[in-house]
Amino acid sequence: MNIKENIRIALFSIRTNLMRSLLTMLGIIIGVASVIAIITVGNGGRDYIVGMIRQMGSSAISIMVDSTKAQPSDYITAEDIDAIKSLDTVEYVSPMTMTMGTMSTDHKSSLGMIIGGNCDLRYVMSGDCIYGRYFTQAEYDAGRPVCVIDVTSAQQLFGKKNVVGEYINFQFNDVVSRIKVIGVTDMASAFGADSDKMMENMQAMGGADLAGGMFLVPTTLSMQIMGSQDSFDTLYIMAKDENDLDGAASAAMNRIRARHNNAARDCYIVTNMATYIDLLDTVINIFTIFIAAVSAISLLVGGIGVMNIMLVSITERTREIGIRKALGAKTSTILFQFLTESIILCLIGGLIGLLLGVFGAAVVSHIMNIPLAVKFRTVLLAIGFSTAIGVIFGVYPARRAAKMPPIEALRQD
Repeated sequence: MNIKENIRIALFSIRTNLMRSLLTMLGIIIGVASVIAIITVGNGGRDYIVGMIRQMGSSAISIMVDSTKAQPSDYITAEDIDAIKSLDTVEYVSPMTMTMGTMSTDHKSSLGMIIGGNCDLRYVMSGDCIYGRYFTQAEYDAGRPVCVIDVTSAQQLFGKKNVVGEYINFQFNDVVSRIKVIGVTDMASAFGADSDKMMENMQAMGGADLAGGMFLVPTTLSMQIMGSQDSFDTLYIMAKDENDLDGAASAAMNRIRARHNNAARDCYIVTNMATYIDLLDTVINIFTIFIAAVSAISLLVGGIGVMNIMLVSITERTREIGIRKALGAKTSTILFQFLTESIILCLIGGLIGLLLGVFGAAVVSHIMNIPLAVKFRTVLLAIGFSTAIGVIFGVYPARRAAKMPPIEALRQD
């Protein structure tokens, strides 16, 4: 008997006992659907999170001063920044300072954070202005009270997105600085998100009034606001070549240590974004696989159900088996007939589970606002799982049918 004939007989048997077949498939459907949904959502979540970090700059390196080991002379200076930027492996360098305070406008006030940097900060933050512009080198050198605000913060503080030319009062330690908005950037988009969706979520959670704003200013201004000395504890570097992050980091560290003559104290902490990306990718993959493996337990239950129903089917068709063997059907022919039926049963359940799993993943992805990542290997996984279950749990019933003596089979009613 050829394969086509085996498939025809299997489909006829499934149609004849349709309800029983559907109930048998249920375990396979649930198992495959849950595994596919978890893997698909996990892939989408991983792509979303890793994409955000890549948007921030996968060629970024941060150097932080370890305050537990550093002396005042070890902190990074403007001259250090110029020296690092002259390196062949470095594209952009910006110090970064962060300060919390109270920001207010004519419309409302809230908590706020200013992020200070030089003119390279726009590349480190990976966000171009959607309105206005970034501050210039002249404005940076003069410490002008200008800022670039995030569009979500602009919407909260002013009730509109284009706020170029507006003023923000920032209060820190009872000192109020009046800062002019010269640009609006969409930091949410820079991080792979949607600013309008973010705003809707914040309002839905009732947190829009409590959430703080965020804006970028020249470091020379942030130092004036904080009353700090002209030195920094955090530095961000963008390498020219993403594949040579270690080389850029090593060159930058050697330059700083040589200028401060402090190599023996090891008072700097170097981190590159690529390390975080690889680590995060690995962690999310392990977590997704673990959850999918737990969900796959239902596939074993479904496989047991398939084995049980195949044994019942063989019992019901004992006389048919005896007649066929008496007419000369080989043992291998009977074996492959029932094995094919088991595989077809599981394969149909797997395909239904695949469709339900992708649909469920699409719904979850839409709710969580993450991309739907249905990959070809996921489809292969569903088909492979289903076929494997059909083979593993169909072999025993098929062998039992194939080895049945024809005389005893013919005696059955």
